[in-house]
Amino acid sequence: MTAPAFTEDDRHFMRVALSLSKRGLGNVWPNPSVGCVLVSSDGSIVGRGHTQPGGRPHAERVALDMAGDLARGATAYVTLEPCSHVGKSPPCAAGLIQAGVTRVISALTDPDPRVSGRGHNMLRDAGIKVDVGLLSAEAAKVNEGFLSKVEKGRPFVTLKLASTLDARSATASGESQWITGEAARQEGHRLRATHDAILVGANTVLVDDPTLTCRLAGRGHQSPVRVVLDRAGDVPLSAQLVQTANDVPTWLVTSDANFAELSERFEKTSIKVISAGCAGDHLDLHDVMRKLSDAGLTRILVESGGNLAAALVSAGLVGRIVHFVAPVMIGGDGKAMVASLGLKQLSDMPRFERISVREIGEDIVVTYDNATD
Repeated sequence: MTAPAFTEDDRHFMRVALSLSKRGLGNVWPNPSVGCVLVSSDGSIVGRGHTQPGGRPHAERVALDMAGDLARGATAYVTLEPCSHVGKSPPCAAGLIQAGVTRVISALTDPDPRVSGRGHNMLRDAGIKVDVGLLSAEAAKVNEGFLSKVEKGRPFVTLKLASTLDARSATASGESQWITGEAARQEGHRLRATHDAILVGANTVLVDDPTLTCRLAGRGHQSPVRVVLDRAGDVPLSAQLVQTANDVPTWLVTSDANFAELSERFEKTSIKVISAGCAGDHLDLHDVMRKLSDAGLTRILVESGGNLAAALVSAGLVGRIVHFVAPVMIGGDGKAMVASLGLKQLSDMPRFERISVREIGEDIVVTYDNATD
């Protein structure tokens, strides 16, 4: 099959759709975050939309409602294949057909087995020209969480790290607030707002008693689900995460053996208790991720101590690292940013590819993607 010939105008309008799609990150799970732009034959944008909070209405429906009758004869630029199945709302492919669009350009085919080419085929069967693959890499990056959930059965995991120049996250006594500056901390809250959940270990709750909310002005409603790994049942009822679970969804993942006991302990709170298998004396992190994926999560931000960070890296579950580095030093008696990985030879080192380096106030933030995915 001959590859579609995309124009510079096509690329421009798909970039607009991609920009729209990013607006839904963190608040549309378990659905993908999609952007859609409707363009008339004279090159005017007549409708635009992105997936709305909670996952519906879908981007295409929002754009079609904006365009009204102007959608007839238009080209639709969509960052993911329009759905073809009847769920809680009618299929978007059917909506595009009914509206009278004449061409659909999709960045990606939806790997969801309920769609997986059926949406494109429905459009073609209705006489609509369909081209696929425009800016596909960029679209896959936006929806890497959804794609990971569908294709790997687990969410996409971003590990956030903050350290000194010598890779220390705290002093020997445990003091860590604050190593990085205010600008870096604000960037950390922006990260929270674009993820479905924040994941920490029970020890972080015991030591820091955090709230793990998004504290950006006007974006408090985008605080993600808070997930705590607590195999042994150490999190107390007095923890801030427990006390505020009625305001921000909070899940506690424990071992199968402790599930009944903790379900009873937290019965009168808003905590959701989830059970997972164990690997030795630790939770099986692969099973944890499967359970969180089954619960709908697609993008998880980990803000943990060194032990959980090391365990996730060792398990090959970290897709991205966002490392905030402050221009200060603590020295060898400080706590390591990542605990022991138990490596015996350099060839066993987990490898990451540096994607970007940015200055944020006096600090820098370096982003790495897993080089083996």
